[in-house]
Amino acid sequence: MRNDQRALVLAGGGITGIAWELGMIAGLAELGVDLSAADLVIGTSAGSVAGAQLRSCTPIDRLYAEQLREVRGEAPAHPGRRTLLRRALIGITPGTRTKTRRRIGRAALATRTVPESDRRTVIESRLPERTWPQQPFKVTAVDAATGEFVVFDNDSGVPLVDAVGASCAVPMVWPPVTIRGRRYIDGAVRSWANADLAEGYDRVVVLAPFTAVLRRGGRVQSQLDGLGPQVRKAVIVPDANTRRAMGSNPFDPAFRSDAAKAGRSQARLVRDTVAVAWGEPPR
Repeated sequence: MRNDQRALVLAGGGITGIAWELGMIAGLAELGVDLSAADLVIGTSAGSVAGAQLRSCTPIDRLYAEQLREVRGEAPAHPGRRTLLRRALIGITPGTRTKTRRRIGRAALATRTVPESDRRTVIESRLPERTWPQQPFKVTAVDAATGEFVVFDNDSGVPLVDAVGASCAVPMVWPPVTIRGRRYIDGAVRSWANADLAEGYDRVVVLAPFTAVLRRGGRVQSQLDGLGPQVRKAVIVPDANTRRAMGSNPFDPAFRSDAAKAGRSQARLVRDTVAVAWGEPPR
């Protein structure tokens, strides 16, 4: 009987990130490494969508197949250079991390985007089920007004669609999400992965669509280091071939299918690394 507690961390990365994560999970399952058996799934931004899908009753092969179908009802977002520069300048302005998140939140609240109701319809279409799973699942977000980091789960009393929508509300790209009179933005504003939520778990696997999470001294790496040396950990990011397949714009659904296929293919290359961290025998 297994005693180790295992956490799967799904990081942010746009619509192509969702596809890559699901492709990776499907590919690993075919190779005998079942990440869906996680005792806890932590989802941030794109990872909240992939996590909600994984925690649904839908088999992983069907979730993967869905990523290969023509995308309907999702318009690509093309953040302009001014938006990206503004985000960067806000991020490097001196102040505490909470103050920085608050500044980003104010910018998000002031930016004109698509109507919140339209975006909610898109999020609903991504979820096979609209109710929280019984298995532990945490979704991250940030209060746009206060900069406070928030974690939603089955005990929060917040609809799953709203929690996932909040986690996916990329500042100045998509509208903040209203929950109980508060407005929330992307959990990735705090951290791409929020891997520190896996504290107390013995084995942790992180799937991160952006290679920047591996930057030495970065926040995600610091979070993983903080889990302790006794924790078996693996961080998987797209390789060069996968990055090309995913394209340069993570918000462009035209690359969803290629991203999913690339994730499934890359699974063969990382299978043993993930297996060791997950407690499965190597090939």
